[in-house]
Amino acid sequence: MIRVIGTGTGAPLPPDAEAELAAATLVVGARRHLAAARLPDTAEPIVLGPLPPALDAIDQAMAKPADHQRIVVLASGDPGFFGIVRALADRFGAEALDVRPAVSSIATAFARLGLTWDDAIVVSAHGRDPHTAVNVCRAHPKVAILTGPGAGPAELGTALHSHSPSSERILIVASSLGGPDEHLERVTPAEAATRNWGPAVNVVLCLDESRATSPAPTTIAGPSPRPTQWALDETEFTYRDSMISKFEVRALALARLGPRLGDHVWDIGAGSGSVAVECARLGAAVTAVEKSADGVERVRANAAAHGVDVAVVQGVAPAVLSELPAPDAVFIGGGGRELPAIVTACAHRAPRAIVVAMAALDRVPAAREALLAAGFTCDGLLLQSSRLAPLPGDVTRLAATNPVFLLWGVRPPARTEGATQ
Repeated sequence: MIRVIGTGTGAPLPPDAEAELAAATLVVGARRHLAAARLPDTAEPIVLGPLPPALDAIDQAMAKPADHQRIVVLASGDPGFFGIVRALADRFGAEALDVRPAVSSIATAFARLGLTWDDAIVVSAHGRDPHTAVNVCRAHPKVAILTGPGAGPAELGTALHSHSPSSERILIVASSLGGPDEHLERVTPAEAATRNWGPAVNVVLCLDESRATSPAPTTIAGPSPRPTQWALDETEFTYRDSMISKFEVRALALARLGPRLGDHVWDIGAGSGSVAVECARLGAAVTAVEKSADGVERVRANAAAHGVDVAVVQGVAPAVLSELPAPDAVFIGGGGRELPAIVTACAHRAPRAIVVAMAALDRVPAAREALLAAGFTCDGLLLQSSRLAPLPGDVTRLAATNPVFLLWGVRPPARTEGATQ
């Protein structure tokens, strides 16, 4: 068996863990874990840096007679939660592991603040591109981020401040949890961006304090469940004249965009912001681009009415798009004569999908050609529906809506090296 022992946040190891270490012949752990543990002279320490050498050392030890081997792995907190248990189970099988978890840094950080965390979203930026963590922080009021080199409080603060400079979110930076130098510091994203935080950071909490305290107990841990309805009726939004995507169009656009937790969606030519709001309700971070000042305020009002956070940028596409963080999906609901240039500019930012809604059919060929030229697959349809409408005498007729052409492009998956030609 491989004994995997969580070290907790400053708490001493339990007696059974001390006994395991006393009998160990191979102990794997981070430098700080090995320094804090009382290892017998007979134990070979392996400093955990890159995983492959450590896993190879464990493999070699397991090949020896079991009577002569006692393998212990020391890990932070709960090693089954974004921890080394996954790599060990993949290599040696779950049945070879004896896991003894401790309190995680995330639980400790929330406990220090007196906050529940069954309604929090936990995202790891350790060894990963921080863009997903940033998008989750933008979209949700209570997020815990496991940090790492290149994805710490400064990088998170820089990204959050640049995306939403007027946001009221705050960051709680928790360092050296459980130790004599434990420190929790409350900062704005802009303040976090200017600091050198060093290697002692355990976890960062991103909170929108106006929404971060749940008034009622939750049933399902994690983010709020997805809304029970989408493609909301136009009456759910404030809009000018007919400048809103009809719910039939939004239903298909949402299906092709596939907005999800951790995604960033652009809504270009947002109008009322109905598509932006719907994407945010489904868990994505959203940036809406609208050229008119009154349109910007309208998008903000609709987002506030639905309790979601949409970053609104006033500007004209495609010029303004170069200033925005890269999207995962794009909806284009306006553009006029500049539509082909907008499609091309969006495609160059490498989203997985682009959806274009057009009332003028003569714009379809150029938009389609722009998608194909950028390497996207392309499909589309003319969407025309008739809704039930009441007539005098308690009877009903069908009222036709204006036809809209919906075009969508999907970026083909990258071919792996060595694929069959």
